[in-house]
Amino acid sequence: MPTDAERLLAVGELELLGRIVDSSNGAVLVRVSLDGESRLAIHKPVALERPLWDYPDGTLAGRERAAYMVSEAGGFDVVPTTVLHEGPWGTASTQEWVGRPDAAPGLVVDVVAPDAVPEGWREVLRGETPEGEEVVVAHAIDPVVRTTAVFDALINNSDRKGGHLLLVDGSLWGVDHGVSLGVEPKLRTVLWGWAGEPLDAADTSRVERVHTELVEGDLRHRLADLLTTDEVEALRRRAESLLSTKTHPVPMPGWPAIPWPAM
Repeated sequence: MPTDAERLLAVGELELLGRIVDSSNGAVLVRVSLDGESRLAIHKPVALERPLWDYPDGTLAGRERAAYMVSEAGGFDVVPTTVLHEGPWGTASTQEWVGRPDAAPGLVVDVVAPDAVPEGWREVLRGETPEGEEVVVAHAIDPVVRTTAVFDALINNSDRKGGHLLLVDGSLWGVDHGVSLGVEPKLRTVLWGWAGEPLDAADTSRVERVHTELVEGDLRHRLADLLTTDEVEALRRRAESLLSTKTHPVPMPGWPAIPWPAM
């Protein structure tokens, strides 16, 4: 059964508020209203998606929805409510906006000078600005950030930028999962601070829940309309690998480990 939030976002009336100007796939800010209730959301029509050579099957909107379903199945609670909505531009992913549009979310990833890494953060990468100044990519080592790193490994997220992580009222939300859940290993993220370290018990349990839902529950069936059979099978294999190694993955040789730009 869909939740109240899912039903509102899926069938509510859309009011266009504005386009997200730096979006590569025509994302628009909308207000979705149903039965006297309304919520802000990001609406990404399939019709405005740009073809990607490395994701030839399905749609980015479908992957956004699938990532939300995996997050909910495992209890990761990292993806805002995301549905498919048949709107004025056709099928689109519609994701609840978290926080207030006029308020900047808190940071859990940043690019800073080497001597300005916040206490309690972990350095991931060193580089230079175009002007030759040394900088560091670093992230917080909070448990909710670590859980997000495990979620990204599970869904094979190939574009976890720092700006895709939104800290709002103490909760951490991840957005923009359209380039995830592929078959080939493509993990590219700014959250490498735990690479090679053991998974903690809570995150292991989250992965176990997803695996159980894929094997014994109906998650595989529900994902079938969004992903290919091979992609769903690859998700199951990644869950089994994480449960077998019980270890955070490490960067792969021959594949860029950090997305660009990092933020």
